[in-house]
Amino acid sequence: MNIFNIYLPVAGIEFSVLLLILIGFCVGVLGGFFGVGGGWMITPALNIFGFHMAFAIGTPLADIFGQSIGAVRKHHRMGNVDWKLGFVSIISSVIGVEIGSRVILEMEKVGDVGSVVRWCYIVLLSALGSYMMYDYFSTHPRHKGSADVSSKSAEKIRPGGTKVSEKLHRINLPPMISFPASGIQGVSVWIILLVFLITGFLSGFMGVGGGFIILPVLVYLIGLPTTIAVGTSLVTVLFTAAYGCFTYALKGRVELLAAFIMLIGASIGAQVGATAIKYIKGYGIRLLFAIMVIFASLSVLTEQFYKMAGKHIFQQLAGIVLMGTALAMSALIIGKLTLESRKDGTSSRQN
Repeated sequence: MNIFNIYLPVAGIEFSVLLLILIGFCVGVLGGFFGVGGGWMITPALNIFGFHMAFAIGTPLADIFGQSIGAVRKHHRMGNVDWKLGFVSIISSVIGVEIGSRVILEMEKVGDVGSVVRWCYIVLLSALGSYMMYDYFSTHPRHKGSADVSSKSAEKIRPGGTKVSEKLHRINLPPMISFPASGIQGVSVWIILLVFLITGFLSGFMGVGGGFIILPVLVYLIGLPTTIAVGTSLVTVLFTAAYGCFTYALKGRVELLAAFIMLIGASIGAQVGATAIKYIKGYGIRLLFAIMVIFASLSVLTEQFYKMAGKHIFQQLAGIVLMGTALAMSALIIGKLTLESRKDGTSSRQN
C-alpha cells in the first residue's frame, strides 16, 4: 500500500489522498471561475482512477455542494448572482435530480450503466464545446472591430442577444416573470422551469451539479450577461448538488471520506477561481469554457475506448488528458489572476 493511499470504506477501494486533493483544487478553481460544480470532471476522473460509476456519480455531489457554498458567497459579494432566478430554479431542479438518480439505479441493476453515462458525457460535452467555439469565432470579431462599442456593452448579453433567446422571450405563455438583476423583462415561467428540470435530471443522471449545461443555457437561451450567468448557475448547482448528495447517500452511493478530502482542495480553489473572473471578460470566459469541455469529452472518449478494447494505454491517456487539461486551465486562471493583481497593486502605489 502506498503511504499516500487510504482505504475508502463505502466504495471499498484504496485511493491516493494527494490525487483527491489535486482533483478538488482544480475543480474548485474551475468551478469558481466558470460557475460549474465540477462534476463533469470529478465523475470521469474518479471513474478513470478506480471508482465504480455509481460511486463516481454520487460522491462528487457532496464535494460540489461544499465548494459551491464558498463560491456563491464570493460571487454574491461581487454582484454576480440573480437570487430570484436562482431560487426559481430550485423548484424543478430537485425533481429532475430525483428522476435522474432513480434512472441510474435502475440501469445499474440491468446493465453497464458506466458506458451509457460516458457516451452521454461525450455527446453533451463535445456538442456544447463545439457550439461555444463557433459562437466565439463567429461573434467575437465583431466586438473587437467595433470602435464605438464599449467593452461593457460588448460583453453584456441582453434579452434577444441570440436568435434562440429572442424567440423564447416572445413565447407568451403566462405566467410571465421578470429578473431585474439580469436585465430580463418578461419570460414565461414555464420555460425557466423546463430548463432547470432538464439540468436537474442531468445532475442526478450524470453526477454533475448541472453547471456545465446551465451556464451556456443561461447565456444562449435565457440571455443573461456572462458574469451573472456564472454566479447564478452556482446557486442552482448548490441546491441540486445538495439534494443529489442527499438522495445518493440514502442509496449508499456516496463516499463521504473522499468527498471531504477533495473539499479541502476545492474550498481553496473556489475562492481563487471566483476572484479571477473579474479580470477576464465574458467572451474570454466562454472561449476557455469551450476549450475545457472539448478536452474533457476527449478524455471520456479515451476512457470508453479502454472499456471496449481493454488496453490500459487508453486508460492512462484518458487520465493524462483530463488532469492535464484541468491543471493547464487552472494554471492559466491563477496566472492571469496573479498578473492582474500585481498590476492593480502597482497602480495603487503609483496613485
